[in-house]
Amino acid sequence: MSDTPPDHLANNPKSPFHDAAALARGVGVRFRGNERKDVEEYCISEGWVRVAVGRSLDRRGNSMTMKLNGEVSAWFHDVGEQVAPAEPDASA
Repeated sequence: MSDTPPDHLANNPKSPFHDAAALARGVGVRFRGNERKDVEEYCISEGWVRVAVGRSLDRRGNSMTMKLNGEVSAWFHDVGEQVAPAEPDASA
């Protein structure tokens, strides 16, 4: 698996965009410059996220969601920051 998350990802296992392997790695989502932890589904190319609205449920038991438009970016939590090797000391 690559180090970039999918363009479209959903938490709901019934969705065709659900990817259990990607979700197991942990995906972070930044929406309009703020990191969001309540995102149910996102699409980077179309620029939207779907977030839960309170604790309300629909008649099938799924959480009620609202679609918000804006700039979206995503990353995997398990990808560590690349640390540059220390440069040798020039004074020695």
